Amino acid sequence: MIAPIVLVSNTAWYLYNFRRGTLAELVAQGHRVVTMAPPDRYATKLVEELGVEFVPLQLDGKGTRLLGEALSLLRLFFALRRLRPAFVFNFTVKANIYSGLVCRLLRIPYANNVSGLGTAFIHDSWLYRRVRSLYAFANRGARCVFFQNEEDLQVFNATGLLKGTPTVLLPGSGMDTLRFPFSTLPHEGPFTFVMVARMIADKGVREYVAAAGQVARRHSDARFLLIGPLGVSNSSAIHLDEVAQWQSEGVVEYLGEQEDVRPWLAESHVLVLPSYREGMPRTVLEAASMGRPAIVTDVPGCRQAVVNGETGWLCEVKSAESLAACMEDCLALPPETLAAAGQAARRRIDAEFAQRLGVRGGLDCLAGACP
Repeated sequence: MIAPIVLVSNTAWYLYNFRRGTLAELVAQGHRVVTMAPPDRYATKLVEELGVEFVPLQLDGKGTRLLGEALSLLRLFFALRRLRPAFVFNFTVKANIYSGLVCRLLRIPYANNVSGLGTAFIHDSWLYRRVRSLYAFANRGARCVFFQNEEDLQVFNATGLLKGTPTVLLPGSGMDTLRFPFSTLPHEGPFTFVMVARMIADKGVREYVAAAGQVARRHSDARFLLIGPLGVSNSSAIHLDEVAQWQSEGVVEYLGEQEDVRPWLAESHVLVLPSYREGMPRTVLEAASMGRPAIVTDVPGCRQAVVNGETGWLCEVKSAESLAACMEDCLALPPETLAAAGQAARRRIDAEFAQRLGVRGGLDCLAGACP
């Protein structure tokens, strides 16, 4: 049987939404493509819509118990030993570490993709320091490590997590501008802010809710949408009870996880992402592709996703007050100024974040063309 190209992640959702272009190109080139992730409803979409194979993987993104993690690692070892891939692409922190370790042991060529530093770098403890040590070992055997912003690359170099491994800086996972077409800002209805993110504290969800409450007291006609899945596998996940409390207060409209966010982006004016740290935030790029400027925090990844004052605005991290001030500034802008920011955001997507740029880096690595 043909040795496959394997893509490993902590969710099938991630592979379907963020790596669709890479998967489609690999299939088009005639490769046998296998995806590995914990099963969710997107696993079927990977198989039926993209024509790839799917292997269920037991991997808990927030799991820390030694026995459970050892079993996850062992199952991954046997799965990759059975498949004997020609190459493995790893995505998300735990997949980078675990699959990287297994690939090193089995002598399978692989690449790690750093789409953000995640909880292991935002917080510090004995456990997270051990995680970073394993990350360094996994990275050193990779053919290449991909980054989405220069600051993350600098952190990995400064903390010894690379040790000479070739690196490539990519413009995120690449933006499909045909799937996220430009649309003009709404001319009718309330001024609408939207946040699209997993319901975890590190995304700044609580700051968004608090800022919305502050703004709503002075602008009762403004609308605040919140979109994203609950119950995600992350140590900073927000509990259902807290979200229910927000809904009962009547300021933020929580719409849950949406399979297609485009209609909600289309009826919004400004995207908000007050995250604590990102690689290259996909939701900001999707909104920009549709002509929506964004308010983001002045942190690595987010600050690279906008041009401050031109395609979006920066606020202070972990500050609902700073975020609220930026939101009120947007409410005060003339419609033509806000529209110009959205148009500039789309032009930047076309120039710097087109999908072909994100896909090409991975294919070059597969062909052995990493620097």
